[in-house]
Amino acid sequence: MNLTRRPTLGWTLILASSLLFGLNASTTKVLVGAGFDPTFIVPFRSSASAVLALCVVLALNPRSLKVGLRELGTLAIFGVVGLALMQWSYTNAVSRLPVGISLLIEYTAAIWVPLANWAIYKRKPSRGLWLGVGIAILGLLAVSSFWNAQLDPLGIMFAAMTALFVTFYFLIAEHTQSKRDVWSTLFYSMSFSAAFWWILTPPQPSSVPDLSHTVNLSGNLAAVALPGWSLLIWMGVLGSFVPMLFNYLAIRFLDTNSIGVGSLSEVVFAFLFGFLWLAESISGIQLAGSVLVLIGILVAQRTTSK
Repeated sequence: MNLTRRPTLGWTLILASSLLFGLNASTTKVLVGAGFDPTFIVPFRSSASAVLALCVVLALNPRSLKVGLRELGTLAIFGVVGLALMQWSYTNAVSRLPVGISLLIEYTAAIWVPLANWAIYKRKPSRGLWLGVGIAILGLLAVSSFWNAQLDPLGIMFAAMTALFVTFYFLIAEHTQSKRDVWSTLFYSMSFSAAFWWILTPPQPSSVPDLSHTVNLSGNLAAVALPGWSLLIWMGVLGSFVPMLFNYLAIRFLDTNSIGVGSLSEVVFAFLFGFLWLAESISGIQLAGSVLVLIGILVAQRTTSK
């Protein structure tokens, strides 16, 4: 199955995916603050995506679930290394470093993906792409405000591992989807990711949330309270399934070098929703950095849309 390059659609999908992931950061923070255990939330997101993808596959093309043993092994590696271990290393990174620093190191993947494509597939990145990456990384440096942080060496190690796993994710996602449709790819990869998490951290009675519990949205939405089950559904659908679907679809229409750059916008969206929803402060330097990230993405987008 050949991938069809449609850059404009690809950029739209990856930016929409980043926006939803950025919004989910605030949703997760609210749920964790309300007592929802992260060891339940992480595998729940993968499980919800897998179940929803399976429903679509069964409705549209059940035959696409057919898979050979060798390909099943590739999909297992995709789910465990490209998704589950990426979540694991990121969780450890943010527990030891400020979120901005963790994201800054994680999204150096925007550099490693083009280098990996160049080394493995001989796809030489354009000068415009490198310029866009450089501007965006400079913006991330400002957004992270790293000069104000005390850096934990172990946290830096976990963040660097996340960058490597993100790079691996983009490369294997493109390889997998050259032979398989989006829906079944999403189902299998998310199923293996969920299985990894449920086996690694088996659910304990204490970790299962009270879904009838009312959650205050806090911050600028402190006047609003919703039942926990509604936020959990929101997280499963719009915080995991839809943005992951958009991400997978984007890989079909846009080269992974550009997707790596476009994914940097997640940091900007996360800060934006933190400000608009959670009333978190944003300094002038962070605001200027966000603008630089967007300019870098725009520069990279122009080189791929020609």
